[in-house]
Amino acid sequence: MQELKLNTMETTEKKFSSKDFHQTFARPSFVMPDKLIHRNVENAGEHNQFSTERKHPVFFVDLPSKNVSMTIGGLLPGQLTNRHRHTYETLLYVIEGSGYTEIEDQKVEWKAGDAVYIPAWTWHRHQNLSDSENAKYIATENAPQLQNLGVALREEEGRDL
Repeated sequence: MQELKLNTMETTEKKFSSKDFHQTFARPSFVMPDKLIHRNVENAGEHNQFSTERKHPVFFVDLPSKNVSMTIGGLLPGQLTNRHRHTYETLLYVIEGSGYTEIEDQKVEWKAGDAVYIPAWTWHRHQNLSDSENAKYIATENAPQLQNLGVALREEEGRDL
């Protein structure tokens, strides 16, 4: 996989500290990644472990972003997910259905066409309010960025606590 590469002066030989900030010189250069499209995301199949933990189907968009991720989440009729929290932010865009997301002690109701913000490290879960129709949303998160920095954490209520 190709990526944006930064050419730096002697960064591999010298260990820098905060006093050396002025000595780091980035010279970005563009390199085309191998993959620019993930076709038929849902036909590629559910992410088994993540879908099991969340107790609803989750489909990962497999593209080489180092900073943001995208998933498609589905909620079956009446389904309520586990409470969980993570150090990364989440933006949900509801494609179909209606329900709510409980964020800490606030209940945020949503329907198709709405977007919901879930702040970092807040306990949250999702509920489909329909007894007969599925709900579906796209979730974007800055998880890869925090994972690459080594500071991404996620807790599932009942599993980690």
